[in-house]
Formats: sequence, structure tokens, C-alpha cells
Amino acid sequence: MKIKNFTDKKCFITGAASGIGRSTALAMARRGARLFLTDINAEPLEAVVKEIEQEGGTVAAWEAFDIRDLDRVRAFSNRIHQAHGAMDIVMNVAGTAIWGTVDRLKHIHWKTMIDINLMGPINVIECMVSEMVRAGQGGHLVNVSSAAGLIALPWHAAYSASKFGLRGLSEVLRYDLRPHRIGVTVVCPGAVKTPLVGTAQILGVDKSHKAARKMIRRFEKHAVTPEKVAADIIQGIEKNRYMVITSFDIRMAWWAKRRFFFAYHLAMIVISRFFRRMARKAAPAALDRDAT
Repeated sequence: MKIKNFTDKKCFITGAASGIGRSTALAMARRGARLFLTDINAEPLEAVVKEIEQEGGTVAAWEAFDIRDLDRVRAFSNRIHQAHGAMDIVMNVAGTAIWGTVDRLKHIHWKTMIDINLMGPINVIECMVSEMVRAGQGGHLVNVSSAAGLIALPWHAAYSASKFGLRGLSEVLRYDLRPHRIGVTVVCPGAVKTPLVGTAQILGVDKSHKAARKMIRRFEKHAVTPEKVAADIIQGIEKNRYMVITSFDIRMAWWAKRRFFFAYHLAMIVISRFFRRMARKAAPAALDRDAT
């Protein structure tokens, strides 16, 4: 379902306190949407709410909690639905990142990625989108996956497991929700200038090492802004576009994977070797391989 006018549209956004979530919330508020916001971090979320209201936007409800907690998601959803009815737009933006080779990834790392990046959105879909279906008024669902949900980025096994899962879920829902006039957009950003760049865990790498800092600077140099991603998301809703890729390099890699797999295959081998060299240089001096 295409939504051209966002005035008074009810929009639920996770991860709204920073990065893509914050920029999308601000952009939607400026287009007249009524916002329902959540994030795990209370203080920055409250700051975003105040910023939106100072600009004349409307935040109808907000609450800080962990989207892994189904009971909290359900309780907040029930309060919203009782007071305001079903949402018009639901955006799953919240996520986190842990990267590392399979010998460094522990069970807790795999579980954290799946629980936050995949089960979190599933919790929201269960509580929010089901109500949209029952309301019968159409709408739109946005799931923020990743470039790691499209291509085989080195060290991204656990992260990709969650993001590929979210992309697969989105593809199924694209057709399952079509009869209910609910559009689905899956967003696959590449490098984005968000706090995740600093907070992402890279197992077995000293992020303060000059080799690691150099790679992070290279990442940031070609990263797009969260405001640009927010604009792409909104355009995706307006045009009922299924897949939104926010970076040219990722768009080309996705095209090459589908059209020229052998070239893509060789490129992934080269990139993987580069990552291994960087890891050897940036490994902590006294690295405990069994550390969790």
C-alpha cells in the first residue's frame, strides 16, 4: 500500500533514540505523522521526544524497554491500541552488532544477535502488525536489515544470521500481507554514520589499534548519513518499494552477486583476506582465545 500523505498517520518506531531510528522519527514528525516511539535507552529517547515536540511534532506515546522482552512489547502495544487503535506504519529499526570469526563467536554472541535483530522485530510484528491486519485499514511495515543481509561480509556470521533472517521474513510478509493492503519494505543499509560504528563489538580486535582505527576511518569515509537513510525509507514507503539499498557500493555488490557470481565470489575472497590481515595486526597483545 502506497502512503503518500503522512499527516496524522500513526507510526511506531523502534530504536528511536539514535542513528537511523532517531532520524526517521524526526523526518516522519516533520511530515505530520503521530509517533509512537521506543528504545532501550530512556534518557536519549526522552531527548528525542522533546526535540520532536519542540519542532511542533506529535509523540502520542513513548516508552523505553528492550524489544527482546515480549511481555513489555505486548503491554506497550496493548496500551497504544486501546487508546489509539491500530498503527498505519510500523518500523523495526532497533538493532546491534557483534562481529567476529566463528572460532571467537560464543553462544551468547549468536543468541544476542538473533534475540535483538530478529526476535525483537518478530515480537513487534506479532503485537503490532497482527492488529493492523485485524483493523483492515491497510498500512506499511518497514524492517531494517543490513548489507549483511544481502552479501557474505567477512566476520558477520552471527550478525548475518539475524539480518538474512529478517530479510527472509520480510520477503514472505511482502506476499502474506498484500491481501490486507499492508506494504512491506526491507531496508539494507551499508555503511552509515551512526553510534553503532563505535559500539559494535569486533571480537579478537583491539579497536584502539592504528590498523583498526584506519579501517574504521575508511568505513566512515564512505558512510552515508542517517538522515539520508531516513529519506530513503520514507521514499520506499511512498512508492511501496520492497527493497531499499542505501549505498551505491552495496547496490553494485548485490547486483554482481545475482548477475556475475564468480566475480562476486573472488571479491569476497579478497575482502576476507584483507580482514584477516587487519585482525593479525590489531589483535590485543595478550588475547585470551577463550574469553567471552
